[in-house]
Amino acid sequence: MTILYNPFFLLFITFVFLFLFRVVLIKTGLIFTVKKKWRLFEDCFHVYQLFKVPKFNESMQRNQLYHKVFVYLNSLTSVEDSDFTNLFTGKKPNEILLRLDPNQIIEDDFLGARILWINEDNNLVLKIRKADKRRVLRPYLQHIHTISDDLDEKKRDLKLYVNVVGHGDDHKGRWRCVPFTHPSTFETIAMESDVKNKVKSDLESFLKAKQYYHRLGRVWKRSYLLYGPSGTGKSSFIAALANFLSYDVYDIDLSKVSDDSDLKLLLLQSTAKSVIVIEDLDRYLSEKSTAVSLSGILNFMDGMLTSSCSEERVMVFTMNGKDHVDQAVLRPGRIDVHIHFPLCDFTAFKTLANSYLGLKDHKLFPQVEEIFQNGSSLSPAEIGELMIANRNSPSRALKSVIHALQTDGDGRGALNIGRRSTENGPRKLSGEMGEGSGVFGKEGANAVKEFKKLYGLLRVKSSRKSQSFDLNGDRKEGG
Repeated sequence: MTILYNPFFLLFITFVFLFLFRVVLIKTGLIFTVKKKWRLFEDCFHVYQLFKVPKFNESMQRNQLYHKVFVYLNSLTSVEDSDFTNLFTGKKPNEILLRLDPNQIIEDDFLGARILWINEDNNLVLKIRKADKRRVLRPYLQHIHTISDDLDEKKRDLKLYVNVVGHGDDHKGRWRCVPFTHPSTFETIAMESDVKNKVKSDLESFLKAKQYYHRLGRVWKRSYLLYGPSGTGKSSFIAALANFLSYDVYDIDLSKVSDDSDLKLLLLQSTAKSVIVIEDLDRYLSEKSTAVSLSGILNFMDGMLTSSCSEERVMVFTMNGKDHVDQAVLRPGRIDVHIHFPLCDFTAFKTLANSYLGLKDHKLFPQVEEIFQNGSSLSPAEIGELMIANRNSPSRALKSVIHALQTDGDGRGALNIGRRSTENGPRKLSGEMGEGSGVFGKEGANAVKEFKKLYGLLRVKSSRKSQSFDLNGDRKEGG
């Protein structure tokens, strides 16, 4: 009997009892009931204040705060712990979404304060202790604004806008839109990894640079020129850029623009967080196949209206070549970054083979590399189509590419090689804030001591003329 009065034995029995009691609470779910009862008891000693967030305001217009709170609450992990939660299928395959149920109570914690939300009909009711209200309420609502804006941005469906011909003086609704679902990303496009990484770095810097631009007195926009033969991936690059930024795309067809004022109006009707695209600009300028004048193009790229209406936008222009384009179009300020899209080389071919055929190596690769080194080349689009047509047999696909390179591509790559050898003349670098940009490339890298990745503040000059930031210094045309 003496063992029953042993303090160590009693301590051991107490510990075992508490452990078993806790296991029972957890396994049976009694712990949730105990917690709920304890909170009800605790609430008896606190005074709460209620704030109602109605779905509609007095004018029966949608209350934006209601939307922000609703988005925020649906993102909380405590939704899963509520008594009632609705399940819905999402837009992505096998995606299940949790959504608030009427009369559902959601618990949140902010700065150590316990906050309750009650989902009533067309109202969300905030319940907070009066002792915490003065300290917590305002920063908590600001926190909800920030989180909901970030969530909305991530879930925003991108759109592709195209301009239509105006009728008379009625220019309203000049844009028509469809969902932008292009799957291209920077991981899937065939581009040198060095250039690709520098483009991504440049875009990331742009996104963070609003205050920097405003401090310089400049509009917060970025402009790119993509030049190279057809089928080299310029359109896929634009799609990848838009997906990377999560920006809408406005594709301007200059043949449907009636005059210079009409072009300005299209810019005026675009929105922030957008990529504004004009493709084949060199063709319109040389053939004069549009009613828009050169002056109208220049003002669109860098005019007074652009300075007022192109905030938080990226402008992209494409050309097959820039040799015969007026230098006023290409000057820094109008074009910040030049990117050359050449015909396919062996490095790009391996990227395509990996993407289209899942091949990282193959016994035919040395033969393909030798053909490229001999000056043959095709566009990435031509090689991609051959791989798609023979995707069930990688060996047959590679043989078809080899055959095409030996027949259709003979000598096409030599043109690029010749250009590189004649364009690598003396270059002088100057770092001028806010003007152009510098050179990214294998040969230009020896001259560039520092890459100012925010805005390409280096400008490359040949012995005869200057030009903007070129991401392919070793491949530039018209150097």
